[in-house]
Amino acid sequence: PTTDGARTANALRRHIISFQSCISAVEACEKPVVAALHGISYGLALDLSLACDIRVAAARTSFSVKEVDVGLAADIGTLSRLPRAVGSASWAKDVCLSARVFGADEALRVGLVSGVYADKAETLKAAVGLAALIASKSPVATMGTKEILNFSRDRPIEDGLRYTAIWNAAMLQTKDVRDAMLSGLQKRKPTFEKL
Repeated sequence: PTTDGARTANALRRHIISFQSCISAVEACEKPVVAALHGISYGLALDLSLACDIRVAAARTSFSVKEVDVGLAADIGTLSRLPRAVGSASWAKDVCLSARVFGADEALRVGLVSGVYADKAETLKAAVGLAALIASKSPVATMGTKEILNFSRDRPIEDGLRYTAIWNAAMLQTKDVRDAMLSGLQKRKPTFEKL
């Protein structure tokens, strides 16, 4: 083992980037990902859930960004993703700097989760139901929607509109559009090919 500070720091940087990549892989997944949070959702649970597209929680879930309590800055994604997820830098700094525990009601109020359910079973049922609903849609449409939302999140509206036009120029050529419209007219549930 080296005692050279630069080499030690570089090895740690590589390790952190590798770990960050594991969490970011969830966000990069083409398919929408739904997180069902329950119990204690601190640290890594929060990191992983923030990489998901939709988060729901059980009423008694407790959340915390605990890293300052153990002497470090959260390094796997929470500090980058949380302010964007909730849209409030003040609230994100509050919970990240204080490491205070907060509940599902507060998470819902600030937009960290989109739904709160009675208990773990109801939360899982809601998450699976939402995932099933999304899965019943055209995979071309859901993949494109996720891609465009993620692309547009941190860019000017004009850039998002331009990207949407380019994306849909290719993706509107799918037969899924015709199948979805016909199913609506024929009052039947559409079926779509896998991607």
